[in-house]
Amino acid sequence: QVQLVESGGGLVQPGGSLRLSCAASGPIFSISSMGWYRQAPAKERELVASITKDGTTNYADSVKGRCTISRDSAKNTVYLQMNNLTPKDTAVYYCTADVLAMGRTWFNDYWGRGTQVTVSP
Repeated sequence: QVQLVESGGGLVQPGGSLRLSCAASGPIFSISSMGWYRQAPAKERELVASITKDGTTNYADSVKGRCTISRDSAKNTVYLQMNNLTPKDTAVYYCTADVLAMGRTWFNDYWGRGTQVTVSP
């Protein structure tokens, strides 16, 4: 079973930084795009950033210039460096990956369980 496990969340003061990590494991043949979404209380889940297999990135306007997504394809891991955090960044952050599992002929989206990021004085 393909699994995604996030880490790196926590409590940080405004202006601080966090680095989220997400490792995919299991019977993985290939991963195309990977990304991060977030969901704040009483709000819909929204895209934060994504990265393709060739390294093309995409960011939500709200995080451009403050966040950097990267990946280590050899480790099936994606990272999200977040700087200059504000209380508006408080949310559960979810990792997602478009995975071709071994024995399959199509890609499926997999999601992690999420990691809480709280920005507060």
